[in-house]
Amino acid sequence: MAHLIRHKLSNKLTNAAHSVSNKSQAKVSGVFARLGFQAATDEEGLGFAECDDLDYDYRHGTQMDVLQGDGDGGRAEGQDGDMDGDSHYQRDGTVVQRPAAALKASGSLEEDKPKITTWEAGWNVTNAIQGMFVLGLPYAILHGGYLGLFLIIFAAVVCCYTGKILIACLYEENEDGVLVRVRDSYVDIANACCAPRFPSVGGHVVNVAQIIELVMTCILYVVVSGNLMYNSFPGLPISQKAWSVVATAALLPCAFLKSLKAVSKFSLLCTLAHFVINVLVVAYCLSRARDWAWEKVKFYIDVKKFPISIGIIVFSYTSQIFLPSLEGNMQKPSEFHCMMDWTHIAACVLKGLFALVAYLTWADATKEVITDNLPSTIRAVVNLFLVAKALLSYPLPFFAAVEVLEKSLFQDGGRAIFPDCYGPGGRLKSWGVGLRIGLVVFTLLMAIFVPHFALLMGLTGSLTGAGLCFLLPSLFHLKLQWRNLLWHHVFFDVAIFVIGGICAISGFIHSIEGLIEAFKYNLHD
Repeated sequence: MAHLIRHKLSNKLTNAAHSVSNKSQAKVSGVFARLGFQAATDEEGLGFAECDDLDYDYRHGTQMDVLQGDGDGGRAEGQDGDMDGDSHYQRDGTVVQRPAAALKASGSLEEDKPKITTWEAGWNVTNAIQGMFVLGLPYAILHGGYLGLFLIIFAAVVCCYTGKILIACLYEENEDGVLVRVRDSYVDIANACCAPRFPSVGGHVVNVAQIIELVMTCILYVVVSGNLMYNSFPGLPISQKAWSVVATAALLPCAFLKSLKAVSKFSLLCTLAHFVINVLVVAYCLSRARDWAWEKVKFYIDVKKFPISIGIIVFSYTSQIFLPSLEGNMQKPSEFHCMMDWTHIAACVLKGLFALVAYLTWADATKEVITDNLPSTIRAVVNLFLVAKALLSYPLPFFAAVEVLEKSLFQDGGRAIFPDCYGPGGRLKSWGVGLRIGLVVFTLLMAIFVPHFALLMGLTGSLTGAGLCFLLPSLFHLKLQWRNLLWHHVFFDVAIFVIGGICAISGFIHSIEGLIEAFKYNLHD
């Protein structure tokens, strides 16, 4: 009898303990859900998958109204069924094919792009992080010394890591534990993080940051063109601002671009020309190796100017904007991590060597654009090549900015703020061309009134570069992959977010102070 009583009491205590444990687990899950982190239960996982499906259909459904018909190419509205095209993962583990011949709201056909190899993907990343803006890195060493060199290495490591975790946010595990790509872009990742309460706020934030960075890149191309031409021909009675106007006049045809096919063929030529220019600059610096001022490389930093250098270094590594699209177009996406490793290692080595030898050659006389330090006989030739590269590089960020603006404000599936800027047959309306010309003129006005290459580069790197490369990827990774993260992943993400936030704020403040000082005392580059 006593044994039976003890057994009943034990069962009751066990049941009570399980009940308390389940209630506690439910409360903890509820707390994490309120904080925005996904809980680890299967029911909640299915709920989030349903939200993602509804969010996808809501954002993309209006663009699937007009489909290209089979056979004669006619159009059909409201078609259902499976067609060859982009795949979309449903919560039950199946893959539904999105129509590949979907037409945009403007009537232009979205054609399937051929897949690229790993080497081609690496070449694209190299073009993004080894561009003209390495010309400002010796100026960063001027104010940072050896710590500037360390930051070139540190920024490469962090940007490589954040690029990988950004791509990880595109994938989710299905019921079989297989990773499936459920998102397509940076905007989709941002929207998924803000869903279900604010399903489009994150995308708007990312779009604004992308537009700012792309437009600022265009402004920097105009600034550097005017600067290079002015320093190439100092004897001519033409100011830097006048040279910027001349450069912009050559860029006006960009307003009539319908695609990048006309300018993409020059991409390889521009990159090769820039490589030759870097070799010429380094060769000249090596010829003066006996006069290198090693004693000028400091272990202390200029507290006021060094945050600007941080922005310059970060901006030179920005490539996260197009990484989701690039990875999605790779023949072997599994090789993405390896590609990111060797491209950033190569960029780190080349940037560090270029910045160091250039600074050792000119020391405290280092200018914002390092080619301005070259002798006049070499400077004119090198600068003309750089101007040609800048003018040919301008259409790429300009066209990308135009596309983001048009899709957000003029073509957002019938929910745009303004009427469609395209007429029947996909023809750009006259007022749409006027807006594009206005954007070109805006970049000119900014280049005229703020003709300071390094300060603008530092400001852009601190404002949008740090956000897109450091802050948002780490935050999105914590939000979307919380259930799968180990403790060191959480530590890295939090550390990058905190350090990136501090650098962004300090760099932004000091860049603004530098611009105010430049205007106040009428300083020139």
